[in-house]
Parts: sequence; C-alpha cells; structure tokens
Amino acid sequence: MSAAPPAEPLLSVNGIEVIYNHVILVLKGVSLTVPRGGITALLGANGAGKTTTLRAISNLLQGERGEVTKGNIEYKGEKVERLTPADLVKRGVVQVMEGRHCFAHLTVEENLLTGAYTRSLSRADQAGALERVYTYFPRLKTRRASQAGYTSGGEQQMTAIGRALMADPDMILLDEPSMGLAPQVVDEIFQIVRDLNQRESVSFLLAEQNTNIALRYADYGYILENGRVMMDGAAASLTANEDVKEFYLGIGTSGRKSFRDTKFYRRRKRWLA
Repeated sequence: MSAAPPAEPLLSVNGIEVIYNHVILVLKGVSLTVPRGGITALLGANGAGKTTTLRAISNLLQGERGEVTKGNIEYKGEKVERLTPADLVKRGVVQVMEGRHCFAHLTVEENLLTGAYTRSLSRADQAGALERVYTYFPRLKTRRASQAGYTSGGEQQMTAIGRALMADPDMILLDEPSMGLAPQVVDEIFQIVRDLNQRESVSFLLAEQNTNIALRYADYGYILENGRVMMDGAAASLTANEDVKEFYLGIGTSGRKSFRDTKFYRRRKRWLA
C-alpha cells in the first residue's frame, strides 16, 4: 500500500530573521510549516523566540519596534508579511495573545462579539456564531452576562479563544494558553483545541512552555532555543527523544530533574552534536 501524501501546507515560514529596534537580532533563520488541519507546537523556554515568531506571522511586530528583515511568510501560498493584521484576520489567521487580553469592562458575550467585527454578520448569523462558540465553551454561556474582568483565568482564556473563533478562522495562533492556569483547566482548554481541530478543521500553531501537554495534543513540534529551531519532528518522536525528555519534560536517565539543573553549555553541546 502506498503512503498517504503529506498534508498540504497552510502556513510556511521560510528562514525569517527578526530584529528589534534595528539592532537586537531575536529570530535567526526560523523555518516551520503548519499543515492544513494540523496542530503544530512551538516549544522552548521563556525568551526562546516563540512569541516573536507568532507576532511575525500575524504582523504584530511593528507595535514592538520589530521587523522581519530576512525570509518570507506564506499563507495558502501567498506571501503575507506585508499585510496588515486586519487583512490577515480577513484571510483566516487570528492570534490569541499571551495573557488573554480580554476587555475587562465588557461582558463575556460582548467580548465574543468583538471577534466578529470583520464579518458584517446579520443578527441571525451573529446569534448562530455565538451558539457555535457556546457549544465548545458551555461555561461561557452561563457567564455570558458577567463582566470579563470578574471571571476566572480559565474563563478568560476560553473567552479569548471563543473571540478568535467568532472570526471564523482557518488558523489560530495560540500563545501560551496554559500560562497561570490550574492543570485541570489546562487539560480542558487543550481538549477543546483538539475538538475544534477535529470537528471544524481549524489549524493551530501554539506556542507553549508546557512541553508535556503540548506534545500530548500536537501532531508535530518545533523546539526553539535562542531564536533558532534546534530540533523538530512528530510529537511522538519528540516525546521519545532522550534530550527532549531530559531538558523539556524533566525526565533524565536518573529520574525527574529540573530544567534549571542542566548547565547551558551541556545542552548546547548535545543539541549541536
């Protein structure tokens, strides 16, 4: 039996370099692809370049005095690095920012409705889009009239993802969805991400420090370190890799250990060997 053809690339990032303030080189030739209908994880410690990569894709660097100086970014075969963030949303790419960034003074439902501003929906279609979100996030339906600033961190993360879903995206860029949340809430959110991927064919590129849960739900992963892709592979392959176990899952040959317990020069030596 012949092997199945590889999934069509939805997003291709090709050797990009990003510089902040015209002098600080943050990304150094980062390349990655996200297949249509896939969940791809972007892994690494704080400061590795994960958020910068997402902002480069969604064209949100300018507000941080950053720019892509080399390489290109293609979405559905079209170069998009010169498009505005609003144009990208209209084409189906939506980013959920790190830290959720809900409008605290608006209700949960009002927050969700802001996600549909590019779509010019009729009142009936708007109601249908809200019910679609509430199907995946039933907790939000019970909190729909509550001010977002008075909801829990998990509910705010659900609101942020639901707001992105209101734009009817083909791809969601999800930045640190587990940050500051209890483990059971993190599991619930990642299960919803998988449901959206399987039922709605929404593709995800998620940046996450929690390597363990990211590889449990992703199909493929890229590990960033100091602005470079140091390793990539299928999620199962990365989970079984001894270096990934030791440095990112906290499991070494002598049992569990802290990432901080391993000297940087040793990690560099093993990555580059």
